Amino acid sequence: MRKTITAVSLLILAGSVKAQDTIRLRKSSLFPLPVVGYSPEKGFEFGVAALYSYYADKKDPSPLTRNSTASVLATFTTRNQFKFDARSENWTRGNDYHFKTNFRYHNFPFYFFGLGDSTQYDNRSLVGNKRYKLLLEAEKRVTSHFYAGLSLQYQHDRFTADDEKGAYPMASLQDKEGGHVTFIGVTGVFDNRDNQNYTTHGSFFRFNVAYAPAFLSKHPLWRLEAKANHFFPLSPKSTLGLNAYGHSLQGETLPFYLLPELGNDNIMRGYYTGRYRGQNYLAAQAEYRYLIDPKIRIKLWFLDLQPTFALAGFAGAGSVTGNRDFSFSRLKPNYGLGIRYFYDKVSRLTVRLDYGWGEKRPGEKRQGGFYLSLAEAF
Repeated sequence: MRKTITAVSLLILAGSVKAQDTIRLRKSSLFPLPVVGYSPEKGFEFGVAALYSYYADKKDPSPLTRNSTASVLATFTTRNQFKFDARSENWTRGNDYHFKTNFRYHNFPFYFFGLGDSTQYDNRSLVGNKRYKLLLEAEKRVTSHFYAGLSLQYQHDRFTADDEKGAYPMASLQDKEGGHVTFIGVTGVFDNRDNQNYTTHGSFFRFNVAYAPAFLSKHPLWRLEAKANHFFPLSPKSTLGLNAYGHSLQGETLPFYLLPELGNDNIMRGYYTGRYRGQNYLAAQAEYRYLIDPKIRIKLWFLDLQPTFALAGFAGAGSVTGNRDFSFSRLKPNYGLGIRYFYDKVSRLTVRLDYGWGEKRPGEKRQGGFYLSLAEAF
């Protein structure tokens, strides 16, 4: 398993460095993270990740309008690999409309372990991947807390075997060289959270059904995706969050690279993304968060901060399966600890550091890993 170290060497806060936790002081904020890493398959990696928070309508008098965000990640390696990811999430006045965009290009390798929920670490293969991805979503509020909308996703992939051994060269995979797909979907959302960035009470449910027609894709496909969150305030400083996620790919011909993948920095933390792949993916987790606001002020040259933190502990389980072989005995565990720093207290924007542990397979070390991310896992 590759090991990557990410270092935060610079902190710049623009606009909201003196923001207090009160609505009338809402302002824009910028948080950049320099990225430095190393792993054997890519060499040294350098780049930057940044998130900009703002309010789309500055004349909006409503204190309930949510903040909009734009983020970018750009990195390159000493082995001529490159990754670029740009995202935006916009809320209009009164939260009447919600728009999301994501453009991604990368020329980056990944480890392929095989298909199913019992792959072996020593059987991994390094695979080169060039990917173009565009995602557009638009939702309109229909009632106080219900939104309906449309989604469009285009993805184009090319793969090369960088290893002559392991699972990838030997496997019989659908669309092993790559392909393209265009999903057109409809979305339903229920959302009554008090804040979409760091929620302390409320619920969020999202369901998306998308179809990839043959004239826009290599194969006709259906994709079903559902997410559910609920938050309980246990005390003025502590919150318990529950999260469940489901993803299913249906069709006569299933490209291997579109199959749901277990593990990322949001759910099933501790597993390498794609360590297990299958037609259906189900996972659930609980996370306890405790707020720490020491009421101190740090002044250093241009920096004027009143730091606020939160501690977190999480645990969950999940699995990838076929259409008829789900079993509770096949669920894989995950658990971990983390810390959050609020760099914009008004909008409750955080940068988080988590460490997650996963299962220990016979003859292997226990799976696990660090995650440094902008925004909460859910």
